[in-house]
Amino acid sequence: MNQDMSIVSLILHASWVVQAVVLLLVGISISSWAAIFRKIVSLRRVAALNDAFDREFWSGTSLNELFAAAAQNAHGSGPMERIFASGMREYQKLRERRVVDPGALLDGARRAMRASYQREMDGIESNLSFLATVGSVSPYVGLFGTVWGIMHAFTGLAALEQVTLSTVAPGIAEALVATAIALFAAIPAVVAYNRFAHDIDRIANKLETFIEEFSNILQRNLGAQSASGH
Repeated sequence: MNQDMSIVSLILHASWVVQAVVLLLVGISISSWAAIFRKIVSLRRVAALNDAFDREFWSGTSLNELFAAAAQNAHGSGPMERIFASGMREYQKLRERRVVDPGALLDGARRAMRASYQREMDGIESNLSFLATVGSVSPYVGLFGTVWGIMHAFTGLAALEQVTLSTVAPGIAEALVATAIALFAAIPAVVAYNRFAHDIDRIANKLETFIEEFSNILQRNLGAQSASGH
């Protein structure tokens, strides 16, 4: 009963299949944590940039000034500012082509903003599928390692005439290490996925609300220009 039952010792004495499973799970866990930290930083940056542009948008600055600032700050702008810029860009292009129908102008701007919205959401949602895969697949990978380890342990015990707890425990413990490491990889991934999905839904709702509000502003401006034209 004086055997070393530490996790490192159990892994070193496990079968090569269990060791391979543990190595795979450790790699997955490291990749998962790296993806989690990158996503935390990314979502915080997106939220900060959106909030900053939202305050600037409602501060009374003219649309043309906002568009000029967005064009100059293309690399450092956030999703909301890029959506605004795509809508204004399409709106001005249609005006340069002498499109005077308010409906056509508004539809063109809305289509451009919706296309930009989809591109932005694709970028914001990156790595979510990886975390979902880690959370769903890791336990099964660990279970495979555990089952294989138990099979290997009992195969070795079959050659013994007398089986005691001291002979059974190490083999079973070696097998269960794979499941423990799998859960260590899966649980943070699932928790992070759910949290990020919630945060991304809030960002998506805010962007969609902005598209509707900006469309209403363009519609009012077009209505005022039509009235002044008459």
